[in-house]
Amino acid sequence: MLRTIAAGASLLALATPALAAPKLDGLIGDHAVVQRGKPVVVTGTATPGEPVTLVLAGHSAQARAGRDGVFSATLPALPAGGPYDLSVIAPSGTTQVHDLLVGDVFLCSGQSNMELPVERAQDAGSAIHAPVDDQLRLVTIAKATAPVAQDHLAQQPAWASAGPLTTGGFSAACFYMAQELRKTAKVPIGAIHSSWGGSSISAWMGDAAQRAAGRGAQADLLKLYARDPAAAMRSANATWEAWWREQSGDMPGHEPWQPDAALDWQPVPRVDFYENWGVPALQTYLGMLWYQKTVDLTAEQAKQVAMIAIGPADDADRVWINGKPVGGRGGWDARVYTVPAGTLVAGRNVITINIENAYATGGLPGPAEAMKLSFADGGTVPIGEGWRYAVAKKAGGTSPRVPWDDITGAGTIYNAMIAPLGGIGLAGVAWYQGESDTDIPGYADRMKALIADWRGQFGAPALPFAIVSLAGFGKPAVAPGESGWARVRDDQRRVAETDGHTALALAIDLGDPLDIHPGEKHEVGRRLARAMSSLAYGATPPPSGPQVASVTRAANGGASVTFKGVVGALHTRSAAQATGFELCAAAAGSCRYAAATVDGNRVMLAGDGQPVARVRYAWADFPVVNLVDDAALPAGPFAMAVQ
Repeated sequence: MLRTIAAGASLLALATPALAAPKLDGLIGDHAVVQRGKPVVVTGTATPGEPVTLVLAGHSAQARAGRDGVFSATLPALPAGGPYDLSVIAPSGTTQVHDLLVGDVFLCSGQSNMELPVERAQDAGSAIHAPVDDQLRLVTIAKATAPVAQDHLAQQPAWASAGPLTTGGFSAACFYMAQELRKTAKVPIGAIHSSWGGSSISAWMGDAAQRAAGRGAQADLLKLYARDPAAAMRSANATWEAWWREQSGDMPGHEPWQPDAALDWQPVPRVDFYENWGVPALQTYLGMLWYQKTVDLTAEQAKQVAMIAIGPADDADRVWINGKPVGGRGGWDARVYTVPAGTLVAGRNVITINIENAYATGGLPGPAEAMKLSFADGGTVPIGEGWRYAVAKKAGGTSPRVPWDDITGAGTIYNAMIAPLGGIGLAGVAWYQGESDTDIPGYADRMKALIADWRGQFGAPALPFAIVSLAGFGKPAVAPGESGWARVRDDQRRVAETDGHTALALAIDLGDPLDIHPGEKHEVGRRLARAMSSLAYGATPPPSGPQVASVTRAANGGASVTFKGVVGALHTRSAAQATGFELCAAAAGSCRYAAATVDGNRVMLAGDGQPVARVRYAWADFPVVNLVDDAALPAGPFAMAVQ
């Protein structure tokens, strides 16, 4: 009898699958660093309904997995130390996390200048070949997007100690900042890198931030896209077309996307970036091109469901067939759009594409063989040859982008790369972004909204933000003029000025006129560390270098500019006068360079007999400036009214 029972039990064990041990998500894994002085939130999945016990550094916490298997438990705050093992114990099994450190954790985010790795920085060799620093841990969040906020990362990241095998591929600005902080903080440092080249700040803003910055319509459209992509696309198409008519003055039915639009059409030499066509007028052209091609289809083809593939588009595209919108978005990846029923007709079909390029190369680079119409029956029609083009008339500003774009969307990156981090403890955030927003007004409002939203998520109303003020890029200025780059820098300055827990790391003197990705990231990291040390640790040196404090009218008809945050005194490099200062009247286009002399922490601008209402400094994409203090930190760019 006992043998029969034992045999039955053995058979039952074989027939019942073993329950999986608990699995953690988020950023807690082997070799991770958790923030000292903050409760440790641990999330994961286990068998639905089962109790889960967590044990770390002599402390324990309990939770129960919900019906969906998700659990969350909070361990008490710990002082700096380690390494520790974390045990996650449940009836289904035990999971161990090894080699945890407790110290200070910093999140580094932004676009390509934050993404640029150590191996591409100017002095990469010494960093890459340095000995392993087990007290400096690095982790990179994989790129991902989502139309709604996610509760876990699409790809579980892996922490690693800084060393020859890990440092080279990590964010240079983030690494050098963390390395510098290690020298003074005297605790383990964890650096989280979550950035995406070319991204606009809007893509990093959650739903609350979108609405706080007046972008509620984009947030609503993204929610519609998550529920009904076709309806969202129709709405976006209508918005783009209305924008074009308003900007161009074209009447309905007479727009360039109509099949018989009378433009100055020229044959496309080949499918390639248009800068490679050998057309002089397009060698450095930034703006819009129209592409058009005619395709003949049979009645059988025309009645089928179809897809159109046009290959990559640089930077943003919009596609029509027979004057009817098909789709469009930003980014540089290959485009494939569904052709709505009733769009195609038997016989002549006209495909029209608008390409908008704001930086470097642009157009439809191909390859030509990737461009085709595909039908439900498996048939295809190639469309890689026979295109013509026309330069678009000038349209004001950047065209509307769809909020589900990867890098210019309304929270698409935030939803997949920031929201899943949950409420982890942080010591600070380093932010290097803005190049993609230089022609989009309202950067200060978007930055303020992002900061408030992230602080809310991470449960820290005074969470420090260290912001890199954009480096110079482009043709060096030879005359005063308007500059989107300068406006972003001034927005960054004003955010830091009013926030109270934000500081700038100035990079105006570290740029390269020929490279939007300057290689001097070591100094950027040091300046980020200086700003972060002041914010997070209360270090006494001024965090940002010389910043404008006031601008007052001078007796000579000029102006007196007083700077704060000056170490020692101001100095000019390689000249008796400070360069880059402008006196301006109230009217646009009235700015002119001023003769500027330095006196302690002030700069005196000589009057020139013309009205003075404003003063600008370093107001250009790539200004040539030479004003520094005794710490060799540059004076920050600004525009300010004269008092």
